[in-house]
Amino acid sequence: MSTTRMQGSLFTNIQQKVATIEFGHPASNSFPSELLSRLTNELNSLSKNNEVAVIILRSEGEKAFCAGASFDELIAIKNIEEGKQFFSGFANVINAMRACGKIIIGRVQGKTVGGGLGLTSACDYVLATEFASIKLSELTIGIGPFVIAPAIERKMGIAALSELTLDATSWKNAYWAKEKGLYAQVFETTKELDFEVELLASKLASYNPEALASMKKILWENTQHWDELLIQRAAITGELVLSDFTKNALANFSNK
Repeated sequence: MSTTRMQGSLFTNIQQKVATIEFGHPASNSFPSELLSRLTNELNSLSKNNEVAVIILRSEGEKAFCAGASFDELIAIKNIEEGKQFFSGFANVINAMRACGKIIIGRVQGKTVGGGLGLTSACDYVLATEFASIKLSELTIGIGPFVIAPAIERKMGIAALSELTLDATSWKNAYWAKEKGLYAQVFETTKELDFEVELLASKLASYNPEALASMKKILWENTQHWDELLIQRAAITGELVLSDFTKNALANFSNK
C-alpha cells in the first residue's frame, strides 16, 4: 500500500546479507528534502554494515518508480541558498550511492523522471519492466538536469544524455533505455522482475565481499571529484530556479 505521509517513507529490510531499501511518497514516489536526507544516511550506514553484501533500491507501489524532486518544495524556493540546498539533496544521494561499499541493484517497475533517473543511473545494475519509461523534463521549466547529468552520462553516454535533455517533452521507452545501457534487462511483468532481482541479489551476496567492494571501486573510478562537482551543479540549478522564466513555468504548471 502506498504511503500517505507528506515527507514520504523509507524502510530497510535485511535478509541473508541483502538489504532492500524501499522509498515511497503519495506524489508518484517523488522526493522531498527530508526523504533524500534519510536515503543518504541509510546508504552511508549500510555501506559500513558488515552484515550486508548487496543493496536493492526500489520504490513502493506498481506505478511510477520516481517522479523526481518534490514539486511543492521546488515552488517554495525563495533564494539562492535555499535553491542550492534543495538541489544538493540529489547530489548527496548520488554521491552516497557512488561511495557506498556495496553493489546497488535498481528495481524499476515504472516511469521515472528527472532526479529519479539520476538515482537509477547511479545504481550499479538495473532491472526494469517494460513500463519503466524515462524522461528529463527540466528544460521545460527553465532549469536543467545539471546535478544528475554526470551519473546519466557515465551510464548511458553523452549522446543519450543530449537526446533526453533536449527532447524534454518526450518519453523514451524501457527498451530504448536498455539499448543505451541504463537497464541490464527488461521484463514484461513485475513478477518476473522481482524474481530476477532476488536471484541476482542472492548470487551477489554469495560472492567474496572483498571482491565485490573492489569491483565497486573500479566501476566508479575517476568520479571522486563528484563530491564537489555535484554541489557546484546544485548551485547552478538553485540560481536558475529563481529566474522569471522558471517562476512563470512553475506557476502555469501548478494552475493546470
